[in-house]
Amino acid sequence: MAKKFLSIIIVPHTKTSTRTLSFSRRTLRILTGTGISVALVLAVFLTDYISMNVIRQRYKFLTREAADQKLKIADYEKSIGELQAKVTNFENFAKKLNVMAGLKSPDVLKAPAGLGGGAPESEAADSGETVPAGGPQTLSQGSIQGLNQKAQSVESNLSSLVNFFESQSLRLATTPSIMPTAGWISSQFGMRADPFTGRDQMHWGVDISTNTGNPIVATADGIVLQVLTDKYLGKHVILSHGNGITTLYGHMNGFAVKAGQQVKRGDVIGYVGQTGKAVGPHVHYEVHRDGKPVNPYWYLLDE
Repeated sequence: MAKKFLSIIIVPHTKTSTRTLSFSRRTLRILTGTGISVALVLAVFLTDYISMNVIRQRYKFLTREAADQKLKIADYEKSIGELQAKVTNFENFAKKLNVMAGLKSPDVLKAPAGLGGGAPESEAADSGETVPAGGPQTLSQGSIQGLNQKAQSVESNLSSLVNFFESQSLRLATTPSIMPTAGWISSQFGMRADPFTGRDQMHWGVDISTNTGNPIVATADGIVLQVLTDKYLGKHVILSHGNGITTLYGHMNGFAVKAGQQVKRGDVIGYVGQTGKAVGPHVHYEVHRDGKPVNPYWYLLDE
């Protein structure tokens, strides 16, 4: 039986002879199958390429989005850290106001470390609290809730204090609350090595170093109780503020008040010097409550 062929005749536009291509059915089936296979492979590769291209674009988008989210989270963590520091400062300020109001004992409250003019390191150690180092806080639901609760507690306490002080304006005016002179605290309240003997000795106030001749002011309204001179405190003034509170200002260069004189907060009572037992010009400042020396830190609101 004769084989069947499929012939393709090619007729050129020129005058050259025609060309005939003949294919058997078997050859056609092979070519057709090969063409379909190639087409399928190309379709698979094309689909895979399109899919991979979409995935690549999605990956790039997600990578950029992740980077943006990371930056936002870092900003949030920084904001949380700054807010935490502010709340802590408000909390510390509220503690001082509580002491001034007589609502809490200064022997119980401890100043957090890292604040200017704070309590001695020994007090911070005695509190048993670990103060975290500065830097961004870890952003978590627990830390945000804890910060919110802390802020609400401080807000509630400050609201109570505002109501209290509104009815205690006279007491507030007679409660020490400012620095007696412009300077920096060079020695804290508590045990220290005596600068003259090197022996451990209790320091019953704070030393504020500054320039000789700078004015020393009353830290609250009161009456000049005594104007004295001795070999330890040199020229010094003692003020009575009522409610069992007195203040002492030592190592003056000169006096600006007399015993029995009434003074207002901010009035000049003397000038910075180096009289008595002093290694440099400074003010030795003490606060006494009911005859007992207390840490002046709790009465310095403008440090």
